[in-house]
Amino acid sequence: MANWSDPRTPDTGFRTGFGAGAETRGAAFDAGLRSYMLSVYNYMASGVLLTGLVAMLFSWGGASSPAAQIMMGPGILKYVIMFSPLVFVMVLSFGINKLSTTAAQALFWVYAAVMGLSLSTIFLVYTGASIATTFFATAAAFLGLSLWGYTTKKDLSGFGTFLIMGVIGLIVASLINIFLRSPVMDLAISAVGVLLFAGLTAYDTQKIKSMYAYVAGTEFMGKSVVMGALTLYLDFINMFLFLLRFLGNRE
Repeated sequence: MANWSDPRTPDTGFRTGFGAGAETRGAAFDAGLRSYMLSVYNYMASGVLLTGLVAMLFSWGGASSPAAQIMMGPGILKYVIMFSPLVFVMVLSFGINKLSTTAAQALFWVYAAVMGLSLSTIFLVYTGASIATTFFATAAAFLGLSLWGYTTKKDLSGFGTFLIMGVIGLIVASLINIFLRSPVMDLAISAVGVLLFAGLTAYDTQKIKSMYAYVAGTEFMGKSVVMGALTLYLDFINMFLFLLRFLGNRE
């Protein structure tokens, strides 16, 4: 019989004791975290895909498309389409505790579809080639930034307040420029917007990763996946729209 203290004892692949338990729990945690993050990314990517498909279909036909008739014509319906995505975000953000996981998932899909209606006008303003180029550039940047946010050992929580305040300032500047109509200010807003949402992509990825430790094994986990996907979806869409102002060629 092998001596437990004999270093020549063959390793059968089994561990016992506290260290083995901690190692097993660590491996289970890592596997759960990977599954959790994969679910977040799957929801986020599916939401972006749904938004893109709805936007293309709604704008199909150019000047005679539903997007052109509704979004660029008179009437209140275009304002309903433009501002309804904000309502969905507020409902999900402030009402997530009262919603079931199924309801939260359904709202996310409806939100992504409505967002597609709202963004359909970009296909009437910019060329399809420039939209595709900007989309792939945004996707590459998003993947790199999100991967860095996931793997970095640096604590990014200190940047959160700065980035959020920057977004608030960006919204205020955009509202002011509606009246000023300054091309220079518009260019500056676009540049700052790309940088802010690039930073938020890394910051939010790390935040979502950290959230897993609190929601793992709880009823809130499914809803946390939806909220994480929504957060990254917003980072991606906003970075894409600001970058489109630089790379987009107008029709």
